[in-house]
Amino acid sequence: MARISGVDIPEEKRVEVSLTYIFGIGPTLSRTILRETKVNPDTRVKDLTEAQLALIRDQISKMQIPVEGELKRMATQNIKRLQEIKSYRGLRHRLGLPTRGQRTRSNARTRKGKRKTVGGLKRKITKT
Repeated sequence: MARISGVDIPEEKRVEVSLTYIFGIGPTLSRTILRETKVNPDTRVKDLTEAQLALIRDQISKMQIPVEGELKRMATQNIKRLQEIKSYRGLRHRLGLPTRGQRTRSNARTRKGKRKTVGGLKRKITKT
């Protein structure tokens, strides 16, 4: 199994599709990498030579593309920074609410979680 950027990419798929299994590389960037390395996008990963795999690895590092752990770390650092400076978006992240202005009265179940019903309290009638 071929490993690129610490990820085992599927061998039965085309190289163009297999590269998208790496977090941070999408279809467009995958095509760009293959164009730069002059590797045919239609070849299967199992048919690639070690030299071609090395070229792809070098191209990813040469393009300085943040992938996998580095990209995830950058995203969490950005969120932490927003929370530390107590910006509005940081507060929304901390409360687990939508950060981009969506309504929360009727929707936002993905961020808010399962509904928690708050029932009305009945008052006890006291005898006098």
